[in-house]
Amino acid sequence: MSTLSTPKDPIPAPSVEAPAAVLVDLDAGQVLFRRAPEQARPVASLTKLMTALLVLEKQRGGLDRTIRVHPDAVFGRNDYGGGSTLGLRPGEPVSIRDLLAGLLLGSANDAAEALAIDGSGSVSAFVRRMNARAKALGMSGTRFASPHGLDDRGRSSATDLLLLLRTAWRDAAFRDLVGRKLAVIRSGSVRPRRIQNRNVMLWLYPGATGIKTGFTAGSGFCLIATARRGDRELAAVVLGGREEVFSDAAALLNHGFAAYERRTLVEEGEPLGSVRVRGGQVPVVAGAGLDALVWVQATGATERLLKTSAAAAYPPPSGSVVGTLRLTASGGTLGRVPIVAADLGVPEEPTGPWWGRAARAVSGAVTAVVTALLD
Repeated sequence: MSTLSTPKDPIPAPSVEAPAAVLVDLDAGQVLFRRAPEQARPVASLTKLMTALLVLEKQRGGLDRTIRVHPDAVFGRNDYGGGSTLGLRPGEPVSIRDLLAGLLLGSANDAAEALAIDGSGSVSAFVRRMNARAKALGMSGTRFASPHGLDDRGRSSATDLLLLLRTAWRDAAFRDLVGRKLAVIRSGSVRPRRIQNRNVMLWLYPGATGIKTGFTAGSGFCLIATARRGDRELAAVVLGGREEVFSDAAALLNHGFAAYERRTLVEEGEPLGSVRVRGGQVPVVAGAGLDALVWVQATGATERLLKTSAAAAYPPPSGSVVGTLRLTASGGTLGRVPIVAADLGVPEEPTGPWWGRAARAVSGAVTAVVTALLD
């Protein structure tokens, strides 16, 4: 592939070929485009991202530690058709770093099994770890069946893969590997292997930073692609495409960079009026600031919805959290910040007969509950 086909006008949401796709701002986690984001489907070699994450998280002795390739990791022609491999040999000495490069750049299936066996003693034990880690990350629609994804028995979704990506992205070694165009894998027993990254976005898309491709007959073409422009980094997940997976990702990234701009929606300490809590009315301020990406052609104003906590009672301590401010635009949530009580000064002593004071307190409690229920 030598060119990317993308719409001339990047402002409208693009029409992508793939049946499932998500575009997200990596720093804030704000989703800018979604299509069937929760649909569980085969994801081919995107499975290897979890394999790499487990290896990086549980590495013993550093990435330059050399292992001997287990015979069970050597692929033959009958192993899922072989697929992409490094051609590893039994007993061959290879470093963890080089195996990860083969895994992430060349999508080598024998590297996946060699790392799995080294990490857990067997492929099946490693797969159990993969599923346990997926559960811990909240990947509720994911089930792995192998460390490479060739079998098409595993399932994941665009949303779950974003959870995996954002976790792996915190690791500098991971970001370095998936951003390389080329790698040389050295072994003491064979000639150096030169591996080219299969992610052509690194060559064709300005600002591309990674990460991984995948394909099987069952999954179709799959891709996670990241790119940075200025202080913004976006990620596109495209699953199940037929031919245009790279162009789909490029169109989504173009849309994200051109159609959204970062705005300060609320500043920390900004006065927000007053809210009713149990027993009285309280002036409140924003407990934190919020910046978010907003569509550049948005015509409606950002809406602010204040929700008080049913547990908040008058007079709350100054600075204590008494509820939440939710900001929305065009029906979508842009973010939430806590609302905190402003300085009330010296509260006035309640006046009137005891039965009147009790009635006002009960009325305040009912109002707080109704406010919470209506939000």
